[in-house]
Amino acid sequence: MSTTTPVVVLVHGAFAESSSWDGVVTHLRRRGVEVIAAANPLRSLAGDAAYVRDVVTSVGRPVVLVGHSYGGSVITEAASRSELVAGLVYVAAFAPETGESALELSNSEPGSTLGDAIVRRELAGGGAELFVRPELYPEQFAADVPRAAAELMAVSQRPAAEGALADGLPTGRPAWMTIPSWSVFGTADRNIPPAVLRAGAARAGARTVREIDGASHAIAVSHPQEVAEVVLLAVDAARSARGAVA
Repeated sequence: MSTTTPVVVLVHGAFAESSSWDGVVTHLRRRGVEVIAAANPLRSLAGDAAYVRDVVTSVGRPVVLVGHSYGGSVITEAASRSELVAGLVYVAAFAPETGESALELSNSEPGSTLGDAIVRRELAGGGAELFVRPELYPEQFAADVPRAAAELMAVSQRPAAEGALADGLPTGRPAWMTIPSWSVFGTADRNIPPAVLRAGAARAGARTVREIDGASHAIAVSHPQEVAEVVLLAVDAARSARGAVA
């Protein structure tokens, strides 16, 4: 694959895992783009961002960071302390301001039904983690995904530490202030109200904002081609900017 093309690093959010990007990865690889689907630890915002930053550093060349859901907070923090990130793509994802948490933003507009579907599990070492009730997961998280696939997602979901979702964005300068961004989300998202996603994209000055009618929170699974198309816009912009500098 071309070394002039940025590497795409995909960061999943809470209640998902790396395979949720499989369809997007397939489309990007067909276009000759190198992709890494990182395993987001989902333990703390600062720690998760530090891990993603390590992944970016290991790549050693320009990267387009793509975050889903809580992963948007992670890429916002990770990119704020990395000179290798050339673009940010928010996929049904939070684009927080300093101090804002995923929990705070998800409740900043009416419409989310996630709270009623969450189970809290105490951890032996202290604190708790959250996951979506498997029987409610298909309708809550992935209503436009085939039922059998959504049920598998429910079983393989990775719980998130409650503290991670409650952590405010640490950096005093969110990455979207200085790094170009793109946004794609669905109008039928039941986890994060579309109004929150729309406001985040506007605040970040997203170059493209694509709303997919009827798409659920699991938009990367149900609409991988459309998501990949938005990611490719970021890749092409980063490649063009690099060429102009060269």
